[in-house]
Amino acid sequence: MAIIKSRKALPGVHLKHYKNTSELSTVSLPLPQVVRIPMQQHMGQEAIPTVSAGDTVYVGQKIGDSTAPMGVPMHSSVSGTVKKIEEDLTSGGRFVKTVVIETDGKQTPWPELAPPQVSNREEFIAAVRESGLSGLGGAGFPTHLKLAYKDIDRVDTLIINGAECEPYITSDYRECMEHPQEIADGIKLVMSYLSLTKCVIGIEQNKPKAIALLSEVTDSMSGVSVMPLKNRYPQGAEKVLIYSATGKVVEEGQLPADCGVIVMNVSTVSALSQYFKTGMPLVSRRLTVDGDAVSQPKNIEVPLGASIREVLAFCGCNPEDCKEILMGGPMMGVSVPDVDLPIIKNNNAILAFKTSQMSYTKTTACIRCGKCTRVCPVKLMPAALERAYDNRNSEALKSLKVNLCINCGCCSYICPAKRDLAAKNQLAKAMLREKKG
Repeated sequence: MAIIKSRKALPGVHLKHYKNTSELSTVSLPLPQVVRIPMQQHMGQEAIPTVSAGDTVYVGQKIGDSTAPMGVPMHSSVSGTVKKIEEDLTSGGRFVKTVVIETDGKQTPWPELAPPQVSNREEFIAAVRESGLSGLGGAGFPTHLKLAYKDIDRVDTLIINGAECEPYITSDYRECMEHPQEIADGIKLVMSYLSLTKCVIGIEQNKPKAIALLSEVTDSMSGVSVMPLKNRYPQGAEKVLIYSATGKVVEEGQLPADCGVIVMNVSTVSALSQYFKTGMPLVSRRLTVDGDAVSQPKNIEVPLGASIREVLAFCGCNPEDCKEILMGGPMMGVSVPDVDLPIIKNNNAILAFKTSQMSYTKTTACIRCGKCTRVCPVKLMPAALERAYDNRNSEALKSLKVNLCINCGCCSYICPAKRDLAAKNQLAKAMLREKKG
């Protein structure tokens, strides 16, 4: 088997895994009566609706697009009728146009769907854009832009992120177990059209079945290897994974491609493969639904635009019984302000917790123990960054390299004083952006 060893793990923290749904096969959410599809579900510019109220739409039909550099097309996840187009508040606190579609229950595919025909890198990237793909690992960076790096001759390695180091989440693991050949075929496409010679598939060691299965399906593929990674959070963070796989360090201001690598999530590369075989763009998302307020934890395939409320109800969870509901994992997830928000492309989990299981400890003074510095995977000094932000000292923040923070939350997790170190770093980065622009 093509298995290689990873390098010594960077700092981080050891977490309980809580992978309760790892052996639960994916099931489908019953078709909702209405879906709400925001025109921004990715990092970048909002799409402009290309449909109007009263229009009939089909599964996979484009309903929004943008000419902006980071624009990504949006597609209907259902067949039915456009009821209205309105502005809705997203989980990120922005108002974006949203296409509201009443389903007809037929799930009729768009008649013009067809596998893309490409013969070179430019056509390949254009087809990737038409698929509507943005990174499914959580960041939501437009996939076509990642593959369109201008100095592609500097890139020789594709890294596939199957680490899934956050507690509870098993959606990527189920992708490995249920669609290993699609992952392999997606890797072939990217390596072929970008002329890459190496591919490393990184998976944490606590997923031996996935390691064995992907090793088997890629064994005959030239330059492709599987790397079991240390079970340490945040092993799946892009910069940490690049170091584990290649030993390269992505410096401040650099892209991974500047270091000769492109990183893609396992679910992203699998979806890419399926698009090139069927022509069906990204219209659904696998989610892990778990937490102590969920009576029937599941991995669910959900049409984009279905509500969080419907997802929770399908898993036996009443939102009224929850103290906290998260999009994503407990370390980097976002608190859900409204359970009627729609599922979007970069959602990979919904976690719901009861009041009795949540513990909020009062913040106390920093005791200068240094634990936050020792666990930081990019070797920052979180306590010093907190002081610099509290004093609104932008020069100190730049000197301490706050923009290298990957928002993993290790510093806040380990802090005995329970200080909001990770949150302060994000506020500090926002402050620097405001002063710059």
